[in-house]
Amino acid sequence: MDAINEKDVVYFGRTDFRNANRLFGIKRSDRRQHMYVVGKTGTGKTAFLHNLAVQDMTNGEGLCVVDPHGEFVEDLLKKVPKERVDDVIYFNPADDEYHIGFNILEISDPKYKHLVASGLMGIFTKIWSNVWSARMEYILSNAVLALVDTPGSTLLGITRILVDKDYRQEIIANIKDPVVKAFWITEYERWRDQFRNEAIAPIQNKVGQFLSTALIRNIVGQPKSTIDIFKIMNEGKILLVNVSKGRIGEDNSQLLGAMLITKIQLAAMERVRIPEAERTDFYLYVDEFQNFATDSFASILSEARKYRLDLIIAHQYIGQLVTDVSTKVRDAVFGNVGTMVVFRVGAADAEFLEEEFSPELMPQDMVGLPNYSIYLKLMVDGVTSRPFSAITLMPFKTHAEAEIEEVIITNSRKRYARPRWAVEEEINRWTGMMAEGVGGVKYQVNCSICGKSTQVPFEPQPGRPVYCKECLEKIKSGEIQPLRESRPKREGSDLRDIIDKSLE
Repeated sequence: MDAINEKDVVYFGRTDFRNANRLFGIKRSDRRQHMYVVGKTGTGKTAFLHNLAVQDMTNGEGLCVVDPHGEFVEDLLKKVPKERVDDVIYFNPADDEYHIGFNILEISDPKYKHLVASGLMGIFTKIWSNVWSARMEYILSNAVLALVDTPGSTLLGITRILVDKDYRQEIIANIKDPVVKAFWITEYERWRDQFRNEAIAPIQNKVGQFLSTALIRNIVGQPKSTIDIFKIMNEGKILLVNVSKGRIGEDNSQLLGAMLITKIQLAAMERVRIPEAERTDFYLYVDEFQNFATDSFASILSEARKYRLDLIIAHQYIGQLVTDVSTKVRDAVFGNVGTMVVFRVGAADAEFLEEEFSPELMPQDMVGLPNYSIYLKLMVDGVTSRPFSAITLMPFKTHAEAEIEEVIITNSRKRYARPRWAVEEEINRWTGMMAEGVGGVKYQVNCSICGKSTQVPFEPQPGRPVYCKECLEKIKSGEIQPLRESRPKREGSDLRDIIDKSLE
């Protein structure tokens, strides 16, 4: 077990080939060809991902985990090594008191604006396929391309540019692309009101639904992102993304997750200005990745390797990668991944996978696998092995330090998030709801700090602090600290210990 200390290998299974009962894993260089994991629910996929991620954290690697269920990242929070607590950014959109800013329209280089637009179109096309049309895409694409030319624009501007003429003129003045500018000046302005209203109604409906959720609006509506994906990748941070469908809704989970993955792709491409030898590996784990797999995701699989963005993607069955009109994502997966791990699958998937695993395996072999048992084709020194069977390691028996999860959540709020009152005030000012002479409902409350009677533009809620203007100014200047809602604390290694314990 001396090789266990090698940080260039992560271990995930045992094989009894020739009765050797041998522990094995995958090398860093081979992980750059990506890993694909498929299997029915409950067969051991998440435990497999968990063991890889725990080793990456222990080895000091940079990684991002995107989890549409929440349990995976919540478990990882408890397993973060003590020495890496300061490296963790916990992105939890369901946190209703503190909001991380994530503005997908904020770009570091104008040459990427068309990639942002096409990435967003791919996301919208996938999620709103039942109402999607060429006209909807045409208008939305021009709206996004117009907004990215104005610094500080957010997704909130999409619906506003369609109906607010004064705002539209401000945006048009900043547009640099003559074709986009011509659309808004010579085409959109000349549409008859009835035609325009019919054309933009589906956009207002779908984008409006997404942005009408306060939790989502307070994240994507911040002009300045509070997390820097490029910096996270290059500094080897740990980004844990909890886009739980049960907490924020299925569409919101898919939209946020897919936008974050698009942003990671752009950040990886920015690494072109870093010499290849200096690019550090960054591992992107995506559980149930079909939720976020747009056609543009296919390009990540084919291009990510040279930027040292190494993917570990998992889902339940291959049919999830196929739409009525495209097999692009499925084809990209099977055309680009170096290591393929198969847990128990259904008959249809077994038939499809037979081509990859024959003649060593028959479809019935994959249909009858016990839990935690796998068939795989492993990338070894740049060459894909012949298929073989193995048993995956059980979830590592790591024990978190007391309160480590709470420390990470508190640190993430302090360093990467803003309190809700500050975000909502900024958005209200942008929409004009707090401008001079604009009406709106005001609520009479007492300041949570000094007790002075004041008015706020939002409905007070139990446990949520409110402030008068004087205390608000003191908070902004740093003279006093904002009050925090008290929350119950939750309970919260050495790599050799982790693996040894898992083998007991």
